[in-house]
Amino acid sequence: MEVKTSLLDNMIGVGDMVLLEPLNEDSFIMNLRNRFDHNEIYTYIGSVVISMNPYRSLPIYTPQKVEEYRNRNFYELSPHIYALADEAYRSLRDQDKDQCILITGESGAGKTEASKLVMSYVAAVCGKGQEVNKVKEQLLQSNPVLEAFGNAKTMRNDNSSRFGKYMDIEFDFKGDPLGGVISNYLLEKSRVCKQPRGERNFHIFYQLLSGASDDTLMKLKLDRDFSKYNYLSLDSANVNGLDDAASFRTVRNAMQIVGFMEAEVQSVLELVAAVLKLGNIEFKPESRVNGFDESRVKDKNDLKEMCELLGIEQSVLERAFSYRTVEAKMEKMSTTLNVAQAYYARDALAKNLYSRLFSWLVTRINESIKAQAKTRHKVMGVLDIYGFEIFEEGDNSFEQFIINYCNEKLQQIFIELTLREEQEEYIREDIEWTNIEYFNNAVICDLIENNQNGILAMLDEECLRPGTVTDDTFLDKLNTICAEHQHFESRLNKNSKFLTDHSLPHSCFRIQHYAGKVLYRVEGFVDKNNDLLYRDLSQAMYKATHSLMRQLFPEGNPAKVNLKRPPTAGFQFKASVGVLMKNLQTKNPNYIRCIKPNDKKVAHIFTDSLVCHQVRYLGLVENVRVRRAGYAFRQPYESCLERYKMLCKKTWPQWRGPARDGVEVLLTDCSVPTEEFAYGRSKIFIRNPRTLFTLEERRRACLEDLATLIQKIYRGWKSRTHFLLLKKSQVVVAAWYRRYAQQNKYQKIKSATLVMQSFIRGWKARNILRQLKYEKRCKEAVTTIAAYWHGTQARRELRRLKEEARRKHAVAVIWAYWLGLQVRREYRKFFRANAGKKIYDFTIQRIMQKYFLGLKTTTMSPMDNTWPAKPYGFLEGAHTQLRRIFHLWRCKKYRGQFTEEKKAVYEEKLEASEIFKDKKALYPSSVSQPFKGDYLEIQKNPKYQKLNSAMEEKVLLADLVNKINRANGKGSPRLFLLTKSNFVLADQKTGQVKASVPLPDLASVSVSTQSDGFFALKLKEGSASASKGDFLLSSEHLIEIITKLHRIGTTAADRDQINIDISDEFLVQFKQDKVCVKFIQGGPKNGNSAACKRKNNRLLEVSVPSP
Repeated sequence: MEVKTSLLDNMIGVGDMVLLEPLNEDSFIMNLRNRFDHNEIYTYIGSVVISMNPYRSLPIYTPQKVEEYRNRNFYELSPHIYALADEAYRSLRDQDKDQCILITGESGAGKTEASKLVMSYVAAVCGKGQEVNKVKEQLLQSNPVLEAFGNAKTMRNDNSSRFGKYMDIEFDFKGDPLGGVISNYLLEKSRVCKQPRGERNFHIFYQLLSGASDDTLMKLKLDRDFSKYNYLSLDSANVNGLDDAASFRTVRNAMQIVGFMEAEVQSVLELVAAVLKLGNIEFKPESRVNGFDESRVKDKNDLKEMCELLGIEQSVLERAFSYRTVEAKMEKMSTTLNVAQAYYARDALAKNLYSRLFSWLVTRINESIKAQAKTRHKVMGVLDIYGFEIFEEGDNSFEQFIINYCNEKLQQIFIELTLREEQEEYIREDIEWTNIEYFNNAVICDLIENNQNGILAMLDEECLRPGTVTDDTFLDKLNTICAEHQHFESRLNKNSKFLTDHSLPHSCFRIQHYAGKVLYRVEGFVDKNNDLLYRDLSQAMYKATHSLMRQLFPEGNPAKVNLKRPPTAGFQFKASVGVLMKNLQTKNPNYIRCIKPNDKKVAHIFTDSLVCHQVRYLGLVENVRVRRAGYAFRQPYESCLERYKMLCKKTWPQWRGPARDGVEVLLTDCSVPTEEFAYGRSKIFIRNPRTLFTLEERRRACLEDLATLIQKIYRGWKSRTHFLLLKKSQVVVAAWYRRYAQQNKYQKIKSATLVMQSFIRGWKARNILRQLKYEKRCKEAVTTIAAYWHGTQARRELRRLKEEARRKHAVAVIWAYWLGLQVRREYRKFFRANAGKKIYDFTIQRIMQKYFLGLKTTTMSPMDNTWPAKPYGFLEGAHTQLRRIFHLWRCKKYRGQFTEEKKAVYEEKLEASEIFKDKKALYPSSVSQPFKGDYLEIQKNPKYQKLNSAMEEKVLLADLVNKINRANGKGSPRLFLLTKSNFVLADQKTGQVKASVPLPDLASVSVSTQSDGFFALKLKEGSASASKGDFLLSSEHLIEIITKLHRIGTTAADRDQINIDISDEFLVQFKQDKVCVKFIQGGPKNGNSAACKRKNNRLLEVSVPSP
């Protein structure tokens, strides 16, 4: 369940100044101090947020805080800038209302940080996605770039914005950011040339010198030493807490994220370097004949380096610093510049160059971050602009004057929009509206901006007036025109009270602003309003080759010379403020008033006088009076009833009816006077804060009573629960104990029983064991006696048998000796008569045995012709017959190992032997080479797949041959394919068939007796294929080709056998002519292969290497 919270919970001081009681300046500041001391830096005035600069980091901007304030009611949590940002974002997203957030305050009050916090919160709570994240990152990263070029260290602030910035962030219908547009106002460009003591120039100069690499500084012709540049103040060059080198890397990275190209970044840095170089240019006077002084550049080194950076001719810029051309209608006049005028021209050029560079940066950032879609967008504007400035000792000049004019306009629109918002809410809630008395500063705005008698109009008129124009003439004119105005004072008008007011100098005037009186010194008003840049300098800048100069100085184009005086700075600022006011009036306003607690820029110090001064010129007390002129507090009926329902028994704990009826019952029961509140359509309006605080006190007391009641009920419930738990535990423990005791008793009885049983069973078992052992010993005794008896009987029988066997063996031995004796006696009688024949037979048997054993060394190869020599002459016939029989037998064994394919190959080999043996010298080398047939692998090679598919029959032979050309004797490679019915010649590269000849049309084949591979295929005269003539070919596999051709002709029954002509000279028919091909032995030039050469039209000579 979600816990409902409120601004009033745990409030330190008063979180909303509208509820402050009593309301005066002292109580206002005391409340701010009280909250500041407790780290509560945010306070409300209705929907306005007051932000105190803590000068330290606080843990109130974490992602958890973002989620805490996300989609929460504005008054639901303690005051925070996130609450205002969330209210503005949800109004824009859900109610389709364009929003603007106005952030004001003096320098150092934290305006820039506040704008960053608003943008970071919106970026955190809006949608996610790659494109959305890119847009958010670009919007956030535009801040470091603008801060580097537009912020500087001042006495009041180390990161003071020296320009006004207004950013319109554009959203789609879902609330996701699409892009943005930035507008800048009144850059303090005078800071480029001169800074007050203790302050610095713009950050980018110090960041560039500190953070750029040595190579970059060398390209920009710069040195790291700040003291070498006149435009950089040295007493505050280094600031504690600012790391210029790290900031420079951050700026470079931010420019890359925003979308700056590397060339654009380099161009910007070159212009920054050029401004530093420009400040080092010094002049010296040089007398002329006419008596006037002319300015000349002292040291031209810095001028030369600056011209190199910008791409300007040195002489052109040097002349522009010495002469000024004045044009009037059709006339031109050139005048010299003295040293003072030259320094003025130099500083004017530096200020304009930097100011226009800053404007170009804003334009370039807008190009990157602008929304791409053309549809209507929701817009949230964030205005970060300088606050009201009052310097001491009369140092307020033209810049402070127009800054304060802008704040007067903002105060005017603030009062108007606040009153309008109050009036609209009263009308919307049907509450009677009463007019509120307040100070209307329109009269002060009219004093400044009136087109006829306004101070700005008179300043412009004075600047455009011919003749001598000075700041004193401008002051005289003000004294004449504004003498009667009640908010203008000078020493010469009736409002000054000269006799008693000695604080008003002669060269000053005073304006009574809404925030108090401000003394302005007129010195420099005319020059700063003119803001003139000599046309010669503009034209010199336009001639530069630098990529940005023509964009920054378009008026320098000689083709578009405009003699009309450019608008003054005051006129431009007044127009910009007018556009800004119109823009703000179209949006729902949200205000952040920034206050700095001390001038020392340290934490935990609250200076009452300084805060009081800011509260006055921000008009915060006046704002509170306007907000509480009618009803100080308003709240929806549901929230009011939810917060105070415990004050009435009828509404507690739950009201069943409408929320308004419940509030009516509640207020009636609480006896709140009817004049203290009013009922709106959806809200209850409470007039006096004391009434609200009374309700809060009664609610706090009621909550304490309720807390006591809740504690009492809780403690009773806890005690009862504890008692019941103890009782239940006692029953459980007793049951478990009884169970445990019975289990122990049972175990003891069981153990005793088991012991008795075991003893009885043991006694019985031992008795049985003794009986069994006795019976077993009896059986074993009988068996032992029987065994001994049987053994005795067996040994007796064995001795008897052995004795009988010895007797029989003795008889056999005696009988054998007797028979031997008888045989030897008979053998002696016949040995001499048969001994010779037996010896002969034995000898012959041994010789034959040795002869046959010697034949075992013969191999089983049919090709082996070796055979052992005959040992004796009488074996000659048998030796020959055995050799023949053995050869036939091993040939049969060898043939039995052949497959059908191998038989076919050997048959071809046999046929080749019949054709070529002893007839052609190439034949012996082909015997050991097997006939493969398909040397091209035409079935597998994808290159010949198309050719293979064109063949209707099985290809018996496929080989690469050379077709001999009659004209020059050179060969052209051809594919030779042979089937059972024809042979084909095809192109080697394309596989295209060149010739297909049926085998019946082939008459004969001619080859030489040499070791060459040439052969001629002669076609039958009159056949269809004979029109192109015979074919003279050469191949490495000639023997196999001709053998297969002859074999096909032999096996075919429907055609004649192909004749094989083996001769070293034969005729070949080439179309209509017959050519003689002659083979000779010789040494060809191209190596060991045969070469064919054309001798004449009728003779081709083939040179074959000698063997």
